[in-house]
Amino acid sequence: MKPEQIEKWLPHRFPFLLVDRVLEIKPGESILALKNVTYNEPFFTGHFPERKIMPGVLIVEALAQAGGILLWHSVENPESVFVVLSKIEEAKFRKSVIPGDQLKLYARLVKLKATFCVMETQAMVGDEVVAEARLVAGVLKKDELDEKS
Repeated sequence: MKPEQIEKWLPHRFPFLLVDRVLEIKPGESILALKNVTYNEPFFTGHFPERKIMPGVLIVEALAQAGGILLWHSVENPESVFVVLSKIEEAKFRKSVIPGDQLKLYARLVKLKATFCVMETQAMVGDEVVAEARLVAGVLKKDELDEKS
């Protein structure tokens, strides 16, 4: 799937769009996506200048964005909802992610209700798990959000 399609499914834009490509998607089940970690990532200027390491929170965000794409393909009328990350459970960071790594982002839908979903996620570099977490996201109706603003 092309970057233009990813921008249709996610509200994020540079420098916060952290999914480069979707390799496989099974609506209502799972997704496999990629994030190419380059030397030019904006966060590397401060984390850390002498030993560049991708912040764990951004790895989790990349996993959440992959999960957001999965949700887009798993709910009715995806244009009518806005998905927000609401809980991170059991997050584990097993290995540093550095420039040149390619993150494989895997998310599996565990539960999908009208107002929330639960996903099991893993980020891998090669065959090694570098991070994993159970993510909970709120599924909000856009028209209700518009009424509150």
